[in-house]
Amino acid sequence: MASLPLVSADGSGQTGRSVIHLVVLPPLACHAGKRPLDLDNSIMSSDGPLSGVRVFDLSRILAGPTATQVLGDLGADVIKVERPDQGDDTRGWGPPYVRDGDGRDTTESAYYLVANRNKRSLTLNLAEAEGQALARRLIAGSDVLVENFKVGGLARYGLGYDQLQADFPRLIYCSITGFGQDGPYASRAGYDFLAQGMGGIMSVTGERDGPPMKVGVAIADIMCGMYAVIAVQAALRHRDATGQGQHIDLSLLDTQVAWLMNQASNYLVSGEAPGRLGNEHPNIVPYRVFATADGYIILAVGNDGQFTRFCAAAGLDGLAQDARFASNRARVENRQGLNDAIERRTRQRTTADWLATLEAAGVPCGPVNDMAQVFADPQVRARHMRLDMAHPLAGGGTVPLVASPMHLSRTPVTYRHAPPVLGQHTDEILTQDLGLSGDEIAGLRERGIV
Repeated sequence: MASLPLVSADGSGQTGRSVIHLVVLPPLACHAGKRPLDLDNSIMSSDGPLSGVRVFDLSRILAGPTATQVLGDLGADVIKVERPDQGDDTRGWGPPYVRDGDGRDTTESAYYLVANRNKRSLTLNLAEAEGQALARRLIAGSDVLVENFKVGGLARYGLGYDQLQADFPRLIYCSITGFGQDGPYASRAGYDFLAQGMGGIMSVTGERDGPPMKVGVAIADIMCGMYAVIAVQAALRHRDATGQGQHIDLSLLDTQVAWLMNQASNYLVSGEAPGRLGNEHPNIVPYRVFATADGYIILAVGNDGQFTRFCAAAGLDGLAQDARFASNRARVENRQGLNDAIERRTRQRTTADWLATLEAAGVPCGPVNDMAQVFADPQVRARHMRLDMAHPLAGGGTVPLVASPMHLSRTPVTYRHAPPVLGQHTDEILTQDLGLSGDEIAGLRERGIV
C-alpha cells in the first residue's frame, strides 16, 4: 500500500500510533464531578447553530483540529479524515495517555483528546485513486473543507482548491499553513514555536534580563484555529447569500502578528520596539504579580480611582498622594520604585488575606492558580469547564475534557461525540453517506483504501 505523506501546518511529518476499529461511542456526556448533564430537554436535543453544515476535515495536529472542533461544538457534522493504521500524529504525543480499566496506557494521548471531540473518524488513503474518488464523493456533500497540508500538497491528489472549485463552486476551502499561500516563506514548514519567535510574541515575553520565552501553550496554533472558525462562518454567510464558495488562506505567522495587539501598536506609533517586562504591563502600573507571605497575588490596577482604593486598603495612602504615582502616566515612568514599595507591603500578609481585603475594596486582583487549583475553583466548577465523555478505551468509561466556553441561550453547544478512536466511523460514513455495501467496504479495507 502506498504511504500518504501528510504534512501538517507544523510540518512535522510524524506518525501516530495505530489503533483498531471500534464501535460507535454512545453520545453520553457529563459535566464536572462526572454528574449527568442537568440541562433541559430543549438543550439536550439541540443540534446547534451550525446544524446541517458538513465539514470535511483534512487537518491534523492542533490549529486545524481546534477550528473543526469548535465548528463541531456548534453543531457541524465534522468528518475527520485520517491515514489508515496511523491517523492524527497527536494520537501518539504522550505521555500522558488515556488509561484503561487496568491502569495501562492506551493508544489515545491527552494531547489528541483536547481538539477532537464532536467529530467522526474516517480512515482514507488519499494516495490511491480510489481514496481520492471517495474523498470527492464526500466533498460533494460537504460545505467546508479544512486542510493543513504544505502549500500545494493536496494538489498531488487532485484535491487542491483550483482542482475542486469548478466541480464544487459552493465549497468553502480553508487552508492553514505556517506562512500562507504566497510570499518568500510559503514553502516552509510551520511550527507554533517558530511562529511565536518570528511573530514577535517571544520578544515581549519573559523577564527583563532573561532570554526570550514562548508562551506555555501553543497560542499561535490555537488562535489560528479560532480565526479559521470566524473566517469559515463569514464565508458560509457569504455563500448562503450568493451561492459562491471561496478559498480561505490562514497562516500561523499572520495570526501571531495580528494579535500582538497593543504591543504592535505601541511600536507602530512610537517606532520603538518594546522589550520584555516579565509579568508587568507596558502601559499600566501597578499591573503584575506580587509576592505575598505564602505565595503570589495578581494586582491589576487599571485607573487612578482603583489605585487610590488599593492604597487605602493596603495602608499605603501616602503613595496615592505622591506626585510620582498620582497618575497612571507618572506610575509608568516610576514603576520600579512603586512596585518595590508595594511588594514590601504585600509580603507581610497571605494571599487569601489580600484577596479578601482587595476584593472588598473593589480592587481587581486574583490568585495564580496551578492546574489543580483551576479545576477546583468554584467559579470554574460553576461554569462547568470540565467535561467528562464516555469513551471505550478509558477506565471507568469516560475521558475528562476541557469544555467549550461558549454559552448561547437559544442554540447552545452540544457534546455529541467523544474524540473518536481511529476509523471509528468509517463503516458508518461509507454506508450512510455513500451507500456502500458491507462487501464493498470490506474490499476497500482489503485494498488498503480505508
